[in-house]
Amino acid sequence: MDLAQLIAAGLIQKVGPTKDLAEKEFKEADYDIERAREALEAKDYKWATVKAYYAVFHSARGIMFIMGYREKSHFAVGEYLAILSRDGKLESRYVHDFKAAMSARQGADYNYDYSKEKAETVVSLAEEFLDRMEGLKSKL
Repeated sequence: MDLAQLIAAGLIQKVGPTKDLAEKEFKEADYDIERAREALEAKDYKWATVKAYYAVFHSARGIMFIMGYREKSHFAVGEYLAILSRDGKLESRYVHDFKAAMSARQGADYNYDYSKEKAETVVSLAEEFLDRMEGLKSKL
C-alpha cells in the first residue's frame, strides 16, 4: 500500500510532526528492550518475545510521529516502514524484521509458540532495530 491508500483506508492519520510523542515512544522502546533482556535472562521466553516486539513497535511508532503520522493498527506500522524502504530511507531488512517480530509476538501471545531460540532471535533483532531507528531519527 502507498501512503494515500493507508490514509484512505483509515490505517494511518496525518497528525503533523510531534517530537514530544516521538520521544515518549523511544523511551517506551528502551524500557521494553530492557524488560525483554531481563525476561530472557530469567528464562521467561514468552515475555522476552512479547517485550522485544513492543520495543520494535514503539521505536517505529516514534519514527512515524517524527514524520507526522499516527498508526491505527500494528499492520499499518509495517506498511509505513515499507513506504520508507521504497523511498530509500530505510533498508528492506528492517521491514522484514518488524514483520518477523510481530509474527513472533502473535505466536507467543495467541498460539503459545515460543522458545529460548525464538526469544533470543527476537531480542537480538529488536536491539538492532532500535539502533537503526535511533540512526534514522537523527537524520529526520
